[in-house]
Amino acid sequence: MIPEADTAQSGRAPGGRTGRQRARTRAALVSAAQTLLAQRRINVTIREITETADVGFGSFFNHFTSKEELFDEAIRVTLARHSEVLDSLTRGIDDPARVLALGIRTTGRLQREQPEMARIFLHQGTRLLLDDTGLTSRARANLAAGVKSGRFVAPPDVEFALMAILGALLGVVQFLDAHPEADAGASADQLAEGVLASLGVEPSEARRIAREPLPPAFES
Repeated sequence: MIPEADTAQSGRAPGGRTGRQRARTRAALVSAAQTLLAQRRINVTIREITETADVGFGSFFNHFTSKEELFDEAIRVTLARHSEVLDSLTRGIDDPARVLALGIRTTGRLQREQPEMARIFLHQGTRLLLDDTGLTSRARANLAAGVKSGRFVAPPDVEFALMAILGALLGVVQFLDAHPEADAGASADQLAEGVLASLGVEPSEARRIAREPLPPAFES
């Protein structure tokens, strides 16, 4: 299960018992929407959503005007949650190559660590690639920083290179989803190594960076 949105993510600050109850109800609705998105069950009724969330039908409209608005919020919270994880992992790291490798390696492992989140990424692939507040914007900034510093060889078209990298990353997550017996760590690390090498990082160094120890939650 994807971690529920906290009150900051949901946009509602608790105020006493009533406020806390509203926050819990909203979080339950968002969590239910995340589960349904991961299952590709978007053509559901609002009653099915509230039953999945185990909240009253009428409470839905205290938080959202439509199921489309709820699903949009569920995707936003999912992207924000992953962005927070990436920020915490890369905080204090100045090397764009290591930052990029960490992003690829941890996102590639999502299918095993957070399968619901991974499936939302897969089913919302276009939105993920075009999102300017999450993974894409961070990858774009890191790629630009690497090119500017000389760490990366400038590709002919930076935006095309960015889309190619993220597209390959989604491809790895899709492969792992379809092949539960596959080694997620090896697949993600191999992609990270290949991407770094394609950006001009010396092959032996690319291999070393792509195999640095990860936090225990991501080790496979």
